[in-house]
Amino acid sequence: MKKCVCRPPSYMIVFSSSRGRMMEVRRICCIGAGYVGGPTCSVIAQMCPEVTVTVVDVNEDRIRAWNSDSLPIFELGLQEVVDSCRGVNLFFSTDIDEAIKNADLVFISVNTPTKTFGIGKGRAADLKYIEACARRIADVSSGCKIVVEKSTVPVRAAESIRRIFNANTKSSLSFQVLSNPEFLAEGTAITDLKNPDRVLIGGDETPEGQHAIQALRSIYEHWVPKNKIITTNTWSSELSKLAANAFLAQRISSINSISALCEVTGADVEEVAHAIGTDQRIGSRFLKASVGFGGSCFQKDVLNLVYLCEALNLPEVARYWQQVIEINDYQRKRFSSRIINCLFNTVTDKKIALLGFAFKKNTGDTRESSSIYISRYLLEEGACLHIYDPKVKAEQIMQDLTKPTPSERHDTATVSRLVTIVTDPYKACENAHAIVICTEWDMFTELDYERIHKAMLKPAFIFDGRRILDSLHDQLQHIGFQVETIGKRVNQRTPFTTSGDRSEMDQPQPLKKNKL
Repeated sequence: MKKCVCRPPSYMIVFSSSRGRMMEVRRICCIGAGYVGGPTCSVIAQMCPEVTVTVVDVNEDRIRAWNSDSLPIFELGLQEVVDSCRGVNLFFSTDIDEAIKNADLVFISVNTPTKTFGIGKGRAADLKYIEACARRIADVSSGCKIVVEKSTVPVRAAESIRRIFNANTKSSLSFQVLSNPEFLAEGTAITDLKNPDRVLIGGDETPEGQHAIQALRSIYEHWVPKNKIITTNTWSSELSKLAANAFLAQRISSINSISALCEVTGADVEEVAHAIGTDQRIGSRFLKASVGFGGSCFQKDVLNLVYLCEALNLPEVARYWQQVIEINDYQRKRFSSRIINCLFNTVTDKKIALLGFAFKKNTGDTRESSSIYISRYLLEEGACLHIYDPKVKAEQIMQDLTKPTPSERHDTATVSRLVTIVTDPYKACENAHAIVICTEWDMFTELDYERIHKAMLKPAFIFDGRRILDSLHDQLQHIGFQVETIGKRVNQRTPFTTSGDRSEMDQPQPLKKNKL
């Protein structure tokens, strides 16, 4: 196979084995072809044309998709990156053992979901896939290899991997274990990978560990400025990833807590966020009030941090970070209760158009999406949901709504009866009582709302859970919509309650627990 080699020999990537020999890193294997492994290694292949990169996975359908024109994940710019080097120095395969054998460096980029049973259920990370990878690498490897944690893992996970290697190491085999957490954001993953704020590499402070760090550092130095590559010990690297996501999630929960106060007092959370964001000590990033954060990392990593603090006998610290999750849950319930309250205190058998199911725009990822939780709350009340998302497949939506949680299971037959997946947003809104915007897709600001209003039942409601329709409020009200949004009073509502206390409309009402 022809290789694309565009750099002189001075760029050769080397590391030192335990025997003192210098070894070229010319072949990389990545175990896991998901949201992290696929884009990350595609960019590495494009930026390091002299290095052969092979991404492997046990899922044959996923690998088949990576080798097709219809990639298994949607990311802006990803298709162009893959097309530029696939078949040249980037390969996707199910032959895991062969890729590991040939590799000088192995990324572990598999899922680390939150445990759904046993000790630590609902909080601790499940490391069974990490352990399985470590055992497989030890079983089929020979020579000297660098093994890199790319998955988000709890602190000291590298020590577990190292113990497995030490217990299974053959005389012809030596390993170095590094931590290299990803900091990319879905929706902007390719931009983040090509222009990162920083690259973090953690490893042993031994000479061999430092050589391994330098080898991985040399890969990134092909396109990342040296001053943006941070090296630490392994434990600092692992904890930095958890702490970074916890801090970002904390900011979102903080502004969401203020949004509840704004709705009661008449303030506008967007104005408040702008006012405090201009303070250079605070900054404006991640101060966007919404229906809550989602994605594969934030909730999982905060819960992981909570569990770690409890295990290390730091209960006060654990309670502090647990509150970040509780505010996020509160925001979702509060928004769902507001929908029910405005629709005359019942949504049973009412058609509701739910626009957006991905956890954020420009991605098809639904993991921990607020849309899932809001859908479940409304389904428990008997609502008939018509769901539209431009990038999420129908099978994924149904899988998410029927997937068991640590606390309850959901009846597939009931979900199938109450949920309809549509491919046209106008069809979703036809004869609907309300529209609920859960993902900030740009296209939702460009819909013909006059046409939509004519096709809906009256009064017609719009619940903007992402604050993307702010500039259209006057127009929407002129058309005839009742507009409700996060962190701001748009309409003077008259809620359907028996009490004259207006504050009740802004409090989350107990949701009936009709098992799904």
